[in-house]
Amino acid sequence: MNQLITKQELNISLEEAWEFFSNPANLNEITPEHMHFKITSDISSGFYPGMIITYKIKPFLGITMNWVTEISQVKDKQYFIDNQLSGPYKYWHHQHHFRITENGIEMTDILHYETPFGIIGKLAEWLFVNRQVHQIFAYRRKKLDELFITDKK
Repeated sequence: MNQLITKQELNISLEEAWEFFSNPANLNEITPEHMHFKITSDISSGFYPGMIITYKIKPFLGITMNWVTEISQVKDKQYFIDNQLSGPYKYWHHQHHFRITENGIEMTDILHYETPFGIIGKLAEWLFVNRQVHQIFAYRRKKLDELFITDKK
């Protein structure tokens, strides 16, 4: 099983952070364009434990895949967790944590993931999946800096 932990400090309030990150519609803004990320479910009913979100993505070779996640846990303005129910991974468990700092908030992502297809999946992880996951989070970091870092010295 693979693990990725990222931390990023953003110069915004906890309320602003929570409003942005708990709105699935904002995922498109922080996902690389080459992924062709598109939410296909109705997300107008708010954000809550048990919420199912469906997407279409093109993670590699332009192949369109369906991805279904569930918001399994929510603790208001502290954390939420999404888990893949079906999609490109054998296992996907993504925790989003928020903590107030003297400069705004610190957002911590803790991701555990694993590819399907046994040894072939492990080879794919080694060849490109792990790199792609890291690139997605690097893109996300850059986009969040552009959106929320107001002190550009």
